[in-house]
Amino acid sequence: MFAQMREDIQAVFERDPAARSTFEVVLTYSGLHAIWGYRIAHRFWKAGWCTLARAVSQFTRFLTGIEIHPGARIGKGLFIDHGMGVVIGETCEIGDNVTIYQGVTLGGTGKEKGKRHPTIGNDVIIATGAKVLGSFKIGDNSKIGAGAVVLQEVPPNSTVVGIKARIVIQDGKRVKCDLDHVNMPDPVADTLRQMQKEIESLRKELDLLREAKKENEHSIH
Repeated sequence: MFAQMREDIQAVFERDPAARSTFEVVLTYSGLHAIWGYRIAHRFWKAGWCTLARAVSQFTRFLTGIEIHPGARIGKGLFIDHGMGVVIGETCEIGDNVTIYQGVTLGGTGKEKGKRHPTIGNDVIIATGAKVLGSFKIGDNSKIGAGAVVLQEVPPNSTVVGIKARIVIQDGKRVKCDLDHVNMPDPVADTLRQMQKEIESLRKELDLLREAKKENEHSIH
């Protein structure tokens, strides 16, 4: 376990140019504290002490703002940078030397049982606010763009962006994208147009009712 802790510290120095000393990293890096809390909780989980494992996990979440289920399986060299809001689910598997930024969710869709969470390959980077949801694999050396919502498998050596995430780079080459960036759908504008049509229809009906009322009044007189 101490060897793992040294690897975790080394991962910070390799991937964060702001890290200046081991003392500073050990004292102030909440992502590192969350990983260490997870490693302790995971040992309890494997030993069958599930309630104690969850208690350690929740205490670590309280301290760091990072929630890692003790049942998840995490390799060496994980680096969580500015980790507030990171969530890692129970059946998630994370390979070696993965980098995760704040607000990332490695979760499920709520429609699956058993293996519900993603498997993250080695040397993957998951940028701020990305959501990876479901029991599929993110291939080695892939990058998940900020704010992306990934709902299906990502091949190795790929970069994906967007909602729903799509591949834009694979094996170092740009992938042709059929998305029309000029004429993208605008759900807000579509809703406003529909509301305008309904308002015009109601106005016409109101005018007809007013005319009918006038005719009735005229016939009475």
